[in-house]
Amino acid sequence: MQAKETLFADLVQGRAQQFQVPLYQRTYSWTEKQLGQLWSDVLEQAELLESGDRASTHFLGSVVLAPSPQNEATFPRWLVVDGQQRLTTLSLALAAIRDHIADAKPDEAERIDEEYLINKRKGGSDHFRLLPTQADRPQFAAHVRGPLATQTAGGNVAAAYGFFRRKLVEADDPAAPQDVFRIEQAITSRLTLVAVTAERGDNVHRIFESLNNTGLKLSQADLLRNYLFMRLPTRGEHVYETYWLPLQESLSNDELEQLMWLQLVLDGDDRVRRQDLYAAQQHRFERREVTEAEIEAYIRELYRHSTLFRRLLHPQEEPDTAVRARLRRLDAWQAQVTYPALMLLLDRRERGELASSEAARAMSYIESFLVRRMICRVPTNNLNRVFQSVPGQLPTDVPVADGLHRLLSADNRFWPDDKELRDKIRTAPFYQYGRWHQRKMVLQRLEESYEHPEPLDFAAAQLTIEHVLPQSAGDEWMRMLAEDANAPDSAEDLHARLRHTLGNLTLTAVNSELSNHPFERKQGLLQGSHLEMNRRIAATERWGMREILARADEIADRATTLWPAPLRGVGRAERSRDWQLAHQVLAVLPHGTWTSYGDLAAFLGSGAQAVGSHMANTAGLTNAYRVLTSEGKVSDGFHWTSPDEGGDVRARLSADGVHFTVNGAADPAQRLTADDLALLVASGGDEQTDGEDTADGQGGQTRADRFFRQLAADDSPETVEAVRATFKGWEELGGWIGHGSGHTTTSAYLMLGEAGAPGRGIWPLTLYPGGGRGGTAEVVFQHLAAREPFTDRTLRAELLRRLNELEGVAIPEGKLELRPHIRLSLLEEDHNRKLLAETLAWFRERWESRDTL
Repeated sequence: MQAKETLFADLVQGRAQQFQVPLYQRTYSWTEKQLGQLWSDVLEQAELLESGDRASTHFLGSVVLAPSPQNEATFPRWLVVDGQQRLTTLSLALAAIRDHIADAKPDEAERIDEEYLINKRKGGSDHFRLLPTQADRPQFAAHVRGPLATQTAGGNVAAAYGFFRRKLVEADDPAAPQDVFRIEQAITSRLTLVAVTAERGDNVHRIFESLNNTGLKLSQADLLRNYLFMRLPTRGEHVYETYWLPLQESLSNDELEQLMWLQLVLDGDDRVRRQDLYAAQQHRFERREVTEAEIEAYIRELYRHSTLFRRLLHPQEEPDTAVRARLRRLDAWQAQVTYPALMLLLDRRERGELASSEAARAMSYIESFLVRRMICRVPTNNLNRVFQSVPGQLPTDVPVADGLHRLLSADNRFWPDDKELRDKIRTAPFYQYGRWHQRKMVLQRLEESYEHPEPLDFAAAQLTIEHVLPQSAGDEWMRMLAEDANAPDSAEDLHARLRHTLGNLTLTAVNSELSNHPFERKQGLLQGSHLEMNRRIAATERWGMREILARADEIADRATTLWPAPLRGVGRAERSRDWQLAHQVLAVLPHGTWTSYGDLAAFLGSGAQAVGSHMANTAGLTNAYRVLTSEGKVSDGFHWTSPDEGGDVRARLSADGVHFTVNGAADPAQRLTADDLALLVASGGDEQTDGEDTADGQGGQTRADRFFRQLAADDSPETVEAVRATFKGWEELGGWIGHGSGHTTTSAYLMLGEAGAPGRGIWPLTLYPGGGRGGTAEVVFQHLAAREPFTDRTLRAELLRRLNELEGVAIPEGKLELRPHIRLSLLEEDHNRKLLAETLAWFRERWESRDTL
């Protein structure tokens, strides 16, 4: 057996060879969680390459190889005993890079193919450098061979390839542009592997067990503590009792590690990674002979900084009122990324170089930077770099607060100005971006700006976000919108475009009462609200497009005052970010789906005509032909923008799994709405379930009572009884019913797992009252994709197959990564109710046997 450190390029490049994953190995199983971590490591290495740092590579893990029984002297074949997930993932990432650049740089695409993916002069299965398990081979081969239009949907292989295609489009974002060839270099020559090569007769499985039998690893803080006190032979006991022990008692081990990292950043090291903390600090101490006094001084400074750091973690410990308010808001925002800048401000104030009022002003710029970027949907992928660079880049020729204002206003920081902020408040689907607590905080700050004489206790009020124009609008709402619609916009287009914008959102503690009722009924409830913003809404006569846009303008006036603008005179790329988001979502349209210009426009916060114009004038846009009119027809103005494309659009759509009705329109069941598009690029869900069916302060009424009352207001008694029977059957299977909070209407979750432990369980369906259009059951495929054992796509596909056996249900395979809906009225049929009960029993059995699958 031989073990050596190597790189992916060194492992697979060179002469023709093949790495075979044995048939007994599990199929490819990496999900977005593992892919996201790898992508983060790749981007980090790409940034290090950009900075010229070629020393600090990233260790990816081990690969255990053994000679294949089909080995030939002229064509080496290796069995991949361990490491197939890593090799498959890296190969798919390179295939995605190849396809990303294929139109612009075909020679480079061919180079990537021949260097890493194929054996050019070999045919059949020997053509591929990596040969996955038999179950994964068709999909893997399809992505290596291409073209994509001929591929079928399926599996984790396709999902991983789609993930990298999306991330490569995202990496072109002008807010944080990444050179795609630097990303390729990071993958092939900056991710180190330990290749363990066995000889014939070696027990490769024992090698695998030994490599994976690791104990509890020491943290970076543990390593650095041991190093420091080994260097204190005479002062160690005093330093430990005086500084280290109080420090260790005031912070957790993880917090202490973070503080040590922040101290390096404050000293100007804007490239150090937290996982390299120990090595970086050790290197600083060993550049020269360091005395015990210097080691003690470092620990004493760490101890001093710990008091400041605790104020970031626990803002109530901050003595100054204005600074405390700023810290509380940033803590509520969960803005840990800003800690380097905040620590610098508190440290300068501690040293007497900054007054508390100036520290609070500087923090207002940080808050504005975050809030404006969130409202304007600027990606967050460069925030770490922005704030880590603050201590080293802060101007020294102006006061600290002014210097921070100038630094964050630099043209590569993308801090939206007043014009862009106003535009996005009017048009962007605010409800679909950022995290739920951030959206709530924006609305809370807007309410506070009215300076009510009796301020509301927001912590105790349990407010949630309410759509005034409902998410599911009934006929009366649609008639009102029709009055505002001008061709080519329809009432449906206006509803999709306006419902999630800031002008249509407010805070309330009576979401269930407001629900989806007509505006006249909502007016009375809003008029009695303690919130000024609600009383202003109630004072209007109607609630259509004009009123929503007028309120958006009022909000914009307050927002530009609340959150200071960047300094003028810097160049911006405002609109390109919106189109970047369009390119990103189009690149990952699932097989067998299409969307409309109106849906894409509502997702972007734009207009359908602007979307059509952009697509008609942008060459090489992936999946542009899968954007159709709202009727499912190819637009009269559609044309191919690249000479390499062409042919019949319907034929291309059919090859992509899109079906057509008898009148020649694309199947409406395969259409992705604006909400579906948002799910495709969502970073996580905001599901909130509560395990206890407790009274919620509304006359002792439980959430279950509210759910069935809302359901009965819209559905027939037969549907309500069918849902009750379904709940009873689920509880007999050992499940329980959870109810959501923070939604416009109440909801019910069919839960498995520990009751009362939100986030730990699993659920196949979420049921919602209809609000005028009939109740629905949401099939949460997207949620299941991150929960064992349903990370296995074949299990999710089986769930879809079983649900499609219900009469009236036809969920297309293209929605297997989304959250399609089923009408609850279908459960009135005994046959459907029986099939659903069997499906739920199957689901429970799969979950309970998850550790043995």
